[in-house]
Amino acid sequence: MAVAVSYPGVYIQEVPSGVRTIASVATSIAAFVDFFPSGPLNEASEIFSFADFESQFGGLDTRSEASYAIQQFFLNGGSAAYVVRVTSGTPANAAIAAAIALEDKSGGSVLLTATASSPGAWGNNVRIDVDYNTTDPTSLFNLTVTEVASVNGNTTVVATETYRNLVVDPTKPNDAAAVVNAASQLITLSEASGSSGKRPAQTGTASKAITSIGALGLAAGDTLNVSLGATSLGSIAGLTTVPTTLAALASTLQTALRGLQSGGKAALPNATVSVAGSASTQAYLVVKSGTASPADYLVISDAAPGGLATKLGFAANTGAQNVQQYALGGAAAQAQALPGANQLQGSDGTWDPSGDASGVALGLIGDPNAKTGMYALLDVDLFNILCIPATMNLPDLQTAQVAADATALCTQRRAMYVLDVPQHDGVRDTVPAIQTWLDANAGLRSRNAALYFPRMDIADPLNNFRLRQVAPSGTVAGLWARTDGARGVWKAPAGTEATLTGVQALEYKLTDPENGVLNPLAINCLRNFPVYGPVCWGARTLYGADQMADDYKYIPIRRLALFIEESLYRGTQWVVFEPNDSPLWAQIRLNVGAFMQTLFRQGAFQGSTPADAYFVQCDDKTNPQATIDLGIVNIVVGFAPLKPAEFVVIQIQQMAGQLAS
Repeated sequence: MAVAVSYPGVYIQEVPSGVRTIASVATSIAAFVDFFPSGPLNEASEIFSFADFESQFGGLDTRSEASYAIQQFFLNGGSAAYVVRVTSGTPANAAIAAAIALEDKSGGSVLLTATASSPGAWGNNVRIDVDYNTTDPTSLFNLTVTEVASVNGNTTVVATETYRNLVVDPTKPNDAAAVVNAASQLITLSEASGSSGKRPAQTGTASKAITSIGALGLAAGDTLNVSLGATSLGSIAGLTTVPTTLAALASTLQTALRGLQSGGKAALPNATVSVAGSASTQAYLVVKSGTASPADYLVISDAAPGGLATKLGFAANTGAQNVQQYALGGAAAQAQALPGANQLQGSDGTWDPSGDASGVALGLIGDPNAKTGMYALLDVDLFNILCIPATMNLPDLQTAQVAADATALCTQRRAMYVLDVPQHDGVRDTVPAIQTWLDANAGLRSRNAALYFPRMDIADPLNNFRLRQVAPSGTVAGLWARTDGARGVWKAPAGTEATLTGVQALEYKLTDPENGVLNPLAINCLRNFPVYGPVCWGARTLYGADQMADDYKYIPIRRLALFIEESLYRGTQWVVFEPNDSPLWAQIRLNVGAFMQTLFRQGAFQGSTPADAYFVQCDDKTNPQATIDLGIVNIVVGFAPLKPAEFVVIQIQQMAGQLAS
């Protein structure tokens, strides 16, 4: 645009260069769809390590083939993946989210219902603590949410979240449901009607509100009777001297409780007595049994009329006798209530390909309109490799449908699908068996799909490290990622460098002649060679059968084309609505040409010069007036792919001796 001049002098104008750098997209982001014990349901979650997978989705599970595939993916060089957790597509067999309701006192009114953030039995391990140790102990409460797990018989904390100074009032910024639902990875809260201004009962057995320890009338020798629920544990000498602070009183009572004997041993060795709130305003003594069951509670009463229980308000405050922790999936006990007509325990549902194959297949496929199952990946910006190893355990018909949908999705998203062969209706770990299966399922052949044979054996830490047969897709996806990082997407992920990390054995040991039978059928073989160990020894797409003679016979060529397509698709968005004429065409040639030249210099194409390696055409020949009038700009990009040296022929000739002349 011309500068509007108004006074004599020098004017500065910044002129755009026309250079719009086209960035290379990632080539090895994998996606895994399967059952997992925990995690978001029908939602693609990005992870960057197996540790991420363990924390979000529960780690290895014998029911989940993809959990082992993800472990293998990262072990073999993968660095980024999306995980989609699914459940059975049959409603009667679907997973259930654990829940529990919180009352204002034992037998009181339901105020809050806590539900696990996602369905599954994992939710039964979520615990909630409520205390009044807040800035205003008279009206506010704290909520602590903890997920626990049993490891070798010991309870360990997996994750914990704490929310302080809450109220039950949707009009307030510190409303419990609003605060928790915005931040929690473990639960969601819903508030019952008419619950505003109230608060859930503290967990544990609470004393009355204490504003002054001196007003309690404590005396040395005061005693208490203690019961664990309905079971009497006996009497304790609560006070030997008169404490002057609530902290000292709590410590004295805790020591007395832990010293209580039953059957010759400590009845409550882990009992706790804590102070909630502040004595300057309002404070409570909260007693918890410290036993294994979160539903346990202590009943504290007087050993003599007007004793210590009455002075502390335990005897009269029976409504404050509560479970030591609210437990999702738990039964109605004290101030813990059922969230509905029945106990709502978390359940993983039925995920059994041998008995509910149709439900498993429906769960894997999902609904494209609702974006469930594999179609949750429609919300993902970019993925390159799709793995659904659960097909290994499905019957042939269900596998064919899952594979057809997966291939179509990958074609739509410019990705590759690594097909895992089903073993339910027959073991396909022999050469005749895999040939027969592929012949019967020839409709699954696609430029955007690849098949590997045979299955692998890996050490299973969930079964004393005995060998477990696993599908190849996760290991192969990791190999692709490792090769992309080391050599580029144009390098075939096969050969002696393509070692399979973590693989202890292969289910079938191929010979060279057998390899020669499978390779022309586009079945990529996994071989075990001396010195090198298990390696990948094939790099063809399922359109790579010799009889098909397709342009995209080889995996590296197909993946390179998809990489270029995706990069140019994203890098030329700026062209839309630009004036369709020679200046635009020149800019397109400049930017697309720079991108292709970068790939040429990296060794992505064959040819010794750029002219031999690629071309970019966008001019009046590709854009006649008729297409300009239609608002279309045509860009033609060609490249000379590097085809892998699949067959190496060495000619050896014996030199004849010199004849005397």
